[in-house]
Amino acid sequence: YIKTYLLPDKSNRSKRKTAVRKRSLDPVFNETLKYKLEKRDLQGRTLNLSVWHHDSLGRNLFLGEVEVALGAWDWANTRPEWFSLQPRMPIPSDGLASRGSLNLALKFIPVGSEGAGMPPTGELHIWVKDARSLIPLQSGTVDAFVQCYVLPDDSKASRQKTRVVKRSLNPLFNHTMVYDGFQAKDLAEACAEFTLWHHEAFSKRQLGGIRLSLGTGSSYGLPVGWMDSTAEEQSVWRQLLQQPGRWVEALLPLRT
Repeated sequence: YIKTYLLPDKSNRSKRKTAVRKRSLDPVFNETLKYKLEKRDLQGRTLNLSVWHHDSLGRNLFLGEVEVALGAWDWANTRPEWFSLQPRMPIPSDGLASRGSLNLALKFIPVGSEGAGMPPTGELHIWVKDARSLIPLQSGTVDAFVQCYVLPDDSKASRQKTRVVKRSLNPLFNHTMVYDGFQAKDLAEACAEFTLWHHEAFSKRQLGGIRLSLGTGSSYGLPVGWMDSTAEEQSVWRQLLQQPGRWVEALLPLRT
């Protein structure tokens, strides 16, 4: 039988299963498994499909799995696609690949593109909209805020933050950040790092983050660890560079 989850949600409400097809090495399922959500929410979701053997003693034995990034899926293609089953994907020690998703939009405004020499330098506009389906570090809710750096500048001057939204697993920030002094070639070497934190009385704890860049592994010719963007994150940054003056929307899973 086949079992699916719509990641990052791996709760029972996200689980779907086919019927068991007995005594076959080439099982035919011919079933439709449905999820109800907005199309804009697919950007940060991954479909996990796993194949299992249900034996005569009632045990379920894992055979293999496939993960499909829905943000990169060609929805115009209606033909069936074959995928090779992979070994079980490693997961972090806390058992969670993600603790929710971050919804944002970005726009690069080149120097002089708005007429009369405005803006005087290139500007990166970031609109942090909201976070969704946060999983708290402990039971209860999250007092959440988002912090951003545009690397390689990790100085205090580069740091910008949203306000703290208390007691919510779906906090609405609606916060705009602006970074200036950029050219397109600078952004190709840069990385916008977003981290989401739980604010406590005398400390803060990180739930996860995303890194938007071209994912080259280097910046200005030097190897750096923070140029490690996923395929989805790279796609967002590439769109930003290819579409100056336009907002690029993104809903991305928070990496733990």
